[in-house]
Amino acid sequence: MATQPSTAVRSARQEDVPALASLLAELFALEADFVPDRDRQERGLRLLLDREDATCVVAETGGELVGMATVQIVVSTAEGGAAGLVEDVVVAQAHRRRGVGSALLAGLEQWCRERGIERLQLLADRENAPALSFYRQQGWTPTQLVALRRRVD
Repeated sequence: MATQPSTAVRSARQEDVPALASLLAELFALEADFVPDRDRQERGLRLLLDREDATCVVAETGGELVGMATVQIVVSTAEGGAAGLVEDVVVAQAHRRRGVGSALLAGLEQWCRERGIERLQLLADRENAPALSFYRQQGWTPTQLVALRRRVD
């Protein structure tokens, strides 16, 4: 039986942006609220990677980026301090169920822990049962809050 190459989690770099945009296209194809738009995703990724109050971690297997996750710091009045808003978590279809998503979340948690952030929060598509099951298995719990949005044009 062939062994799988190991997966390493590291911080994303600007040169990773095209591969990350491809991963986001895979994610947004699953989410009812978003439409893949490569130019927008690349622009957003470049902005995020330039910020000190945010990070993107990537999973790399055999020189290929197979997953990514991002977190941004927000001020939580409920916490009386910083909280982490997880914006994107995606693992390429061919690499799911191999611990990649767990490793990505662990990378975000470590980054937050180093900054004294004690709470993470995220949004997930209510119709994406596999993702919701994954988050529950990782110890995430649903809240009573409902996500709302409004465009400001």
